[in-house]
Amino acid sequence: MDNAAAITPLLSIQGIAKSYGHVRALQGVDMNIYRGEVTGLLGDNGAGKSTLIKILSGIIRPDTGKFMREGQEISVQSRRDSEEIAGIQTIYQDIALVKSMSILRNIFAGREERYPFGFLKMKKMRETAMSILNEHVKIAGITSPDLLVEELSGGQAQAVAIARAVHFQRDILLLDEPTSALSVRETNKVLAIMRDIAEGGRSCVFVTHNLYHAYQVCDRFVVVSHGTVVKSVRKEETSLDELTALIMTH
Repeated sequence: MDNAAAITPLLSIQGIAKSYGHVRALQGVDMNIYRGEVTGLLGDNGAGKSTLIKILSGIIRPDTGKFMREGQEISVQSRRDSEEIAGIQTIYQDIALVKSMSILRNIFAGREERYPFGFLKMKKMRETAMSILNEHVKIAGITSPDLLVEELSGGQAQAVAIARAVHFQRDILLLDEPTSALSVRETNKVLAIMRDIAEGGRSCVFVTHNLYHAYQVCDRFVVVSHGTVVKSVRKEETSLDELTALIMTH
């Protein structure tokens, strides 16, 4: 996105701080997320990424700081607020799918389509599930929405989680270490999915410790260390070597 600095961010967090007793997990964190971009949230273990993810997801509340949605302050007090007000869908490292359930039931869990007397619209949901898997998140090997998640590979399961988020129209997908347990081929597919989502006008936040994967797909980077942002920079203004050095020296 050209001249992004002059454009109002889709979502901005400002002055976010969180302490647990005497331990300061986050200290005055600022972060902007722009429409149509993939933002890499980078940092070593203990940098504060997990706490920031939980705050963005509405799981925990910051001690101080605020959320801004397209320039207007919003209140994020819960996971529902994160999804419905901030427009964030979080896909956690463990994917948060029920392995013993089908793809279809996972996609529509808690949002099932029903007839007036309560019966499920199974045919419509099955058609919708396959449509979003084939059109929005194309991945080989998913031949039926009735497949159990436990029968899928890691990359296929990630695709199902992403498809669910895409279908329910969240503007920002927050992906927590989505490539950590995937093969090279599956990793490349998930990275390609993130780019497709951004190029389609939504945004992704890619949380990872793998700088090589981040540099492949991200438009900008936010590097955190010891609970603070040590660098926020666009890809064309940095290099893989500089990002590596930032994490190694902070």
